Amino acid sequence: MVTPFQKNESLDLEAFKSLVDHLCATGSEGLVVGGTTGEAPVLTLEEKTAIAEAAVERTGGRVPVFAGAGTNATASSVQAVKQLTSTGVDGIMAVVPYYNKPNQRGLYQHFKKMAEATHLPLMIYNIPGRTSVNLAPETVVELAKVENITSVKEASGDLEQCAYIIENTPDDFHLYAGDDSATLPVMAIGGFGVVSVAAHVIGTEMHEMVHAFARGEVAKAAALHRELLDRMKMCFSAPNPAPVKALLHEEGLLENVLRLPLLPVDEKVNSALVQSFSRK
Repeated sequence: MVTPFQKNESLDLEAFKSLVDHLCATGSEGLVVGGTTGEAPVLTLEEKTAIAEAAVERTGGRVPVFAGAGTNATASSVQAVKQLTSTGVDGIMAVVPYYNKPNQRGLYQHFKKMAEATHLPLMIYNIPGRTSVNLAPETVVELAKVENITSVKEASGDLEQCAYIIENTPDDFHLYAGDDSATLPVMAIGGFGVVSVAAHVIGTEMHEMVHAFARGEVAKAAALHRELLDRMKMCFSAPNPAPVKALLHEEGLLENVLRLPLLPVDEKVNSALVQSFSRK
């Protein structure tokens, strides 16, 4: 989920609650708050707690809520896990530590300590394009042996890595695509679904594509994938979540406000977005 802000850049919890309803109504089967798309690096822990509480209250059990707790400091991440666990969320998402470039042993201990700080399921988030470190598939396999580490959001873009993880982890350990355009390829090798950005604006279509594949309607799912691909890519035509926020603003769901160092899309990109999504 994106994090809506008011014009003065404070949290807009009313818009946030409306967005929860919008996502539930358009096919999202779970929500992640306080992640990359939620501008986590510019949120305080108190703000992450507030949106987690708001999500739990608004969903009313309709869908599970996962809260992003990962930072590049293990102690701070553990503190966030403990605080966010108390909000009533259904799970925790933890990104690979960024900037300080730990080795695989350090990554294993980081996630293990976070898992030990909660009774909730923990989803690991591997996105080397942002963190500069790839969580090796062998490390994921070892982490899957930790009782409450139950899934991984894989945004490495490496299908071989995804296949290794799927093959060597228990059936109840789920691998999700971390990129919308990888959803169908990842599912084709045994992935469970996608943690989506594009579902903010093409959620119904994404839901139908995923479920068509799950029903064995492979040709239909493939056709939907090809049809949606350009719009998926348009959601990343500027630093995420600026394009999605621009589109949600066009729909009247939130103010088109981001916190620095991110900025709203420029007029040229905005026009291209509106044109692309008006044809849906």
